Amino acid sequence: MGSAIQMLSVALGLLGLVAAVVCCAVPLWKQSAFVGQNIVTAQYNYEGLWMSCVGQSTGQQQCKSYDSLLALAPDLQAARAMVMISCMLCGLSLLILFTGANFTTCVQNESAKPKIRLVAAVGLLLAGLLLFIPVSWSANTVIKDFNNQLNQNKKELGPCIFIGWAGGALLLLAGGLLCCFNGLRGGGGG
Repeated sequence: MGSAIQMLSVALGLLGLVAAVVCCAVPLWKQSAFVGQNIVTAQYNYEGLWMSCVGQSTGQQQCKSYDSLLALAPDLQAARAMVMISCMLCGLSLLILFTGANFTTCVQNESAKPKIRLVAAVGLLLAGLLLFIPVSWSANTVIKDFNNQLNQNKKELGPCIFIGWAGGALLLLAGGLLCCFNGLRGGGGG
């Protein structure tokens, strides 16, 4: 059963890593909201961590990188850092998990494997949190701005917000499974 849980954790971790990379790369965190009288429009806007894009009803789109890091909103600045750290930590944790898994022979010392798996589990849990926080923060900002009556430029949640929530949940689940079914026994001795 231990190897099956570890393989499941690897699969969940890989899916979470893919979701984190998609969140980082695809500019669909915020998109135009069509509310009120102006429902039929010829163009729509969408934004991501690294660029903003304008798409037209003809299918053409044009993207532009943000000019300055300092001109970005605080949630976007923090999201860039946290999502990048989440991707790197998840990748590193999966590599550590491969070395300590029962289905690999990278480490010959069987008593060290549970400790290595625990380190990987903590890394996956942290990577999940580092993905959840910026996605939830950006979602809160979008919803708050959408409900602001003075704001005429309404945005709504883009697909990357939902992908980020799913990826964070997968990473937390992978880390939680590894923590619960690690096989590390407490006790004395050395």
